[in-house]
Amino acid sequence: MKIEMTNISKAFFGTPVLEGVDFSIESGEVHALLGENGAGKTTLMNILYGFYEKDGGDIYIDGEKVLIDSPKTALELGIGMVHQHFQLVETLTVGETITLGLKEEGYPFSNRKQINRRILDLSSQYGLEVDPRKRIKNLSVGERQRVEIMKLLYRSAKILILDEPTAVLSPPEIETFFDVLAQLKAAGHGIVIITHKIKEVEQISDMITVLRDGKCVLNCNLKETDESCLSQAMIGRTLKRREREMRQFDLEKPCLELQEVTICEDKLQVLDSFSLKIAPGEIVGVAGVDGNGQQALAESIIGIQGVTSGKVLLNGEEIQSLSILKRLNKGIGYIPADRHQDALLLSMDLNQNMLLKKHFNSRYLKHGLIDDKKTDEYTRNLVDKYHIKAISNEQAIRYLSGGNQQKFVLARELDAGLKLLVVFQPTRGLDMGATEFVQNQLVELSQQGTAVLLISTDLQEIMSLSDRITVIYKGQNMGELSNDGDLDVLKIGYMMGGSKNATA
Repeated sequence: MKIEMTNISKAFFGTPVLEGVDFSIESGEVHALLGENGAGKTTLMNILYGFYEKDGGDIYIDGEKVLIDSPKTALELGIGMVHQHFQLVETLTVGETITLGLKEEGYPFSNRKQINRRILDLSSQYGLEVDPRKRIKNLSVGERQRVEIMKLLYRSAKILILDEPTAVLSPPEIETFFDVLAQLKAAGHGIVIITHKIKEVEQISDMITVLRDGKCVLNCNLKETDESCLSQAMIGRTLKRREREMRQFDLEKPCLELQEVTICEDKLQVLDSFSLKIAPGEIVGVAGVDGNGQQALAESIIGIQGVTSGKVLLNGEEIQSLSILKRLNKGIGYIPADRHQDALLLSMDLNQNMLLKKHFNSRYLKHGLIDDKKTDEYTRNLVDKYHIKAISNEQAIRYLSGGNQQKFVLARELDAGLKLLVVFQPTRGLDMGATEFVQNQLVELSQQGTAVLLISTDLQEIMSLSDRITVIYKGQNMGELSNDGDLDVLKIGYMMGGSKNATA
């Protein structure tokens, strides 16, 4: 099976997003689609999947011109897509979600136990462990990603489009996932990988296409390029290697201190006697496989989840009984892992989203009412300062790329004059340039005296930014390591797997 997209164009609100783009994918091939956030990569694949209607150009399957007007049509043609932002129904079980829309044998009285056994067999086969009985609303971000991937595997799509498929996986899980891709490729599947990670591209891809500002700037075989060339094509410059500055901190008067914090959900301990200290100006990274209590850890500090036992202290003051608003007013900021669910109102525009958590601030009020002029001016300044690509402040934020949405959330939080920032997966789904920008902002914030708790499943990010690293496994603190330039990655891997204070 071979798919060809020729001269594809698309505009939103009169602004071109894709201009004359050509792209092809065929069976037994892994084709990487690279580019900065807002370059048009996901838009191009959404056209192939039937989410968007193209303004111009043609699509051919095995030489025959086709019209793909919906995801249903795309699936019927053998094309499946896993989006970066998940398409899941919160109230359904994993098994119901994976088979949603399918008429299984015996429908409408399908044998759910038999179906769940098939799902378990398939998930075990590809190393994507999921429990078909769990509710989607109770899954971590990583588990939700696995369910999306399983939906395609269950339907045996011939062409698989994967948007940032490894963003929430640990290094061992990524290697396992690459094995999955190799199996799918060997079985004759064509795979499109939308990713910003050049090292992944070099490891798994056959062909590479780079988009920049809606145009194709590079299309070649992997053997014909290198990392420097790809970086230059994506962002128009070569990235500088980050040099970590060794710093010393006084933990006698920590900004944040957790004392034996335990959180129970549905009679299960999601956080187990977790203790931690962070000094002012220090970046402490929390490493671990997604779904091991990171969400509960972050939400216990910001106040979204109440603690079952233990203490949360900010500059020596107990805050575990305070409301979220009171914690925010004391100088705590939070960047959640799922920006769509927890940080943005997608149908509202940039001005309205900027006012979230700030609408009571006199800075934006006039005679007790929101001053639209001040709000618009402030939002425009943030958009310029953080290089956010948007048509106007009145644009619904859902039409920004994922990376620009994340930069918007970061801009809103960092402008608050923080004492402590809890940041969860800050660069998930961001391109190299945006990742560099966000990471630089976090380092600058810490240099100004703000304590930063960095929770990430990207071990390289943790090692690049953190002054100290703690490892979480099944809600427990497995030990802490000083990031002193002689860090044992293998030891971190053992600890992530459950070996407390492991020795390599």
